[in-house]
Amino acid sequence: MFVWFQGLLYAGNDTLFESTGLKGHSSVRKVALRTGKVEDIHKMQNSYFGEGLTLIGERLFQVTWLEKTGFIYNRNDLSKFKKFTHQMQDGWGLATDGKVIFGTDGSSTLYRINPQTLKVVEAHTVKYKGDKVHNLNELEYVNGEVWANVWLTDCIARISGKDGVVLGWILLPNLRQGLMAAGEMSIDVLNGIAWDQERNRVFVTGKLWPKLYEIKLRTIKTPFKGDIKRLCMPMPVHF
Repeated sequence: MFVWFQGLLYAGNDTLFESTGLKGHSSVRKVALRTGKVEDIHKMQNSYFGEGLTLIGERLFQVTWLEKTGFIYNRNDLSKFKKFTHQMQDGWGLATDGKVIFGTDGSSTLYRINPQTLKVVEAHTVKYKGDKVHNLNELEYVNGEVWANVWLTDCIARISGKDGVVLGWILLPNLRQGLMAAGEMSIDVLNGIAWDQERNRVFVTGKLWPKLYEIKLRTIKTPFKGDIKRLCMPMPVHF
């Protein structure tokens, strides 16, 4: 069964934690990287739509869609030991540098959140060449940058967590196109980034995707089959 990926992180020892969405199907899962086997799962109440997920120490932080609500779990057994409210307009993506939590709400705002108080301490408008980047979704902290899936695109924005400036782009249309060419016509958008800091591996996936990919980045000097603003910067979507 393929899942509606909303949050993805690498936790060492070839272990992934995943947050899945859709009401009635949302969960937090511990998954073996090598086999894809679900080793543990916490199924959420049917009223909740799981979203972004991040890990600090022994604590997994998860937010939910349209509720301004989140949960903290014990990473060892996925037991839920705290419910919290947050100050973002909505809950979409989460990531951390180990000191603060970065969050998105589907807008162009990147939030910095205190992991102890769960209050927003700073917020930046994410911009590329002066223009706002809307629909920021799932997040990962990678080598000092905040990487964000841009909803409805095949793009990942590499963002400075200090001021919200987009430092560059990762363009991955070939992954989705390859799955569709192989007959996977029910897949949805690219969404899910995980970073293995120790081995500097990056993994990506998407909603209802049957595969998780490890990717290697290479620099391109010419435009990638079109203009970045057209490929990666759609108009904002409001709910």
